[in-house]
Amino acid sequence: MLTLNNITARLGGQTILEGATAMLPTGSRVGLIGRNGAGKSTLLKIIAGLLEADDGSVETPRGTKIGYVAQEAPGGPMTPFEMVLAADTERVDLLDEADTATDAERISVIHERLGLIDAHGAPARAARILAGLGFDEDDQHQPLSSFSGGWRMRVALAGLLFSRPDLLLLDEPSNHLDLEAALWLETFLKTYPASMVVVSHERDLLNNVVDHILHVQGGAISLYPGGYDAFEKIRAERLSQVASMRVKQEEKRAKLQAYVDRWRYKAHTARQAQSRMKALARMEPITAAAEDPSLVFDFPSPKELRPPLMVLDRAAVGYVADTPILSDLSLRIDPDDRIALLGRNGNGKTTLARLLAGQLEAMAGDVTSSSKLRVGYFAQHQVEELVAADTPLQHMARLLPDANPGMVRNQLGRFGFSGEKVHLAVGKLSGGERARLALALITRDAPHILILDEPTNHLDVDAREALVQALNAFDGAVVVVSHDRHLLEMTADRLILIDEGTAREFDGSLDDYRDLLLGRGQSKSRESSGADAAPREKRGNKKDARRAAAEARERNKDLRTRARKAEQEMARLTDQRTAMDRAMFDPDNAEAPYRNTAVSDLMKQRGEIEKKLDAAEAVWLTASEALETAEAAE
Repeated sequence: MLTLNNITARLGGQTILEGATAMLPTGSRVGLIGRNGAGKSTLLKIIAGLLEADDGSVETPRGTKIGYVAQEAPGGPMTPFEMVLAADTERVDLLDEADTATDAERISVIHERLGLIDAHGAPARAARILAGLGFDEDDQHQPLSSFSGGWRMRVALAGLLFSRPDLLLLDEPSNHLDLEAALWLETFLKTYPASMVVVSHERDLLNNVVDHILHVQGGAISLYPGGYDAFEKIRAERLSQVASMRVKQEEKRAKLQAYVDRWRYKAHTARQAQSRMKALARMEPITAAAEDPSLVFDFPSPKELRPPLMVLDRAAVGYVADTPILSDLSLRIDPDDRIALLGRNGNGKTTLARLLAGQLEAMAGDVTSSSKLRVGYFAQHQVEELVAADTPLQHMARLLPDANPGMVRNQLGRFGFSGEKVHLAVGKLSGGERARLALALITRDAPHILILDEPTNHLDVDAREALVQALNAFDGAVVVVSHDRHLLEMTADRLILIDEGTAREFDGSLDDYRDLLLGRGQSKSRESSGADAAPREKRGNKKDARRAAAEARERNKDLRTRARKAEQEMARLTDQRTAMDRAMFDPDNAEAPYRNTAVSDLMKQRGEIEKKLDAAEAVWLTASEALETAEAAE
């Protein structure tokens, strides 16, 4: 069990955490969430032992191995493969000792331990982790100094996952990943066998990987069972209760004040009035949920243009003359399009985005669009390129030199900048605020097409949800590159896959794309290719084929039974969870087993159901994958 005892932390004289207390069960998978600047990373570093709390303590079982990714990206002549292998220091030390040990008993102990930690299978495991994070065979053996900072941070993450700590601490692990690597990481973490605490703003990861949510707000922390959606339901209910309590308190306060005002100077009622004045003084005000300006996104509506907005006809684009990165590009964009660009990093998603934004010219083919077309392009580097000493008002005024002050402020107000906020230096803004300012700047002229390259990197969960709603309300076209699957699922209705030097419509859903990436579609593609048709016919006549099929069905019978039972168990547990949720949020219509049950007890029971559901899902997934592999091998 990980226990946080009354943690208080101050940074620069400001209290970030105060009296934060929680007990995290052994083996729990905790999502650490909260608004930007709430103290999530500070708390994670205190747990890791990298920061010392001003007060309080962190308790873990004796001998707990804690793993945390350093903020500095690794570098030097070592290769990613060598760096990852070196991350398991116990294995390295044992192998070194095995080369020099002379005592027979010690040599036996060393080799027994090497077998327990699967030291000989480590190279293959390291290669699989690196491949999952986007490093092909050649990349794994290049010097780290040849990679960018983002790719070197992937190596650091790979080393941490490879080292298999008892308590895994991850701080925004998908920040440096593309969608493909983020999907792999989510799958890896779902089967990670030890405890973890992960800071993340990825809604899908928080729903699919964690079984508890630790919410940081106002310096305190609160633990909730379940994933992010369950937390959001409970929080919404509590906010509703707070609002209701506040209304009742204001009504009571008004009645008390009216009595005091009327009777305080009357002799026969002075004592009662004094009593009510004391009641008013004792009454602690219930604070209303404040409107958060960091959740404001309001894209201006463009003037209507006839479709199509843009057409690419067999276009090619690149950075070096006669060396295109993408070729044979044919694409049409209409005003109501919502397009997601898919593909691994390095395949050309940003290159295509820059072609659509007019930042790159076509090397071949045609790119046609209306002369009145306006495009707003958001790139990751734009946030870093804002002038730290200048204010949002100065940034916007420079780009709208002919606009009156009211128009300038109005555009800033669309993205939550009003009052004194417009005069605050950019260097004092949070990452999310700078991202909102960059979006305000690129939409100043009401573009017909929004092209967004990783727009969520600096946004927390609530801000991402606000961005989703704003994009869905936008009257123009949207083209987005993002590793945030929830954003893509909620906004995109066309998927364009960039692969093998070109771009094609992907005929399927994001789930289909995930399955393709994880290799689950390989057997189907091999069967549909017909490549094995001739050899199959030579294996025997129809009678032999029927006998072989019957034998295969018998061999796979147990796998089918396990998968079916696990699926039935998942359905039963899901129904129980739904009934519990209904009992918590609509007690008047609760089903008999949960009627009149305290919310705290329901939350505890729900947490147990979630664990059983995860276990059943793991059994179903393992059996289904084994069955698919077995059938493909027949």
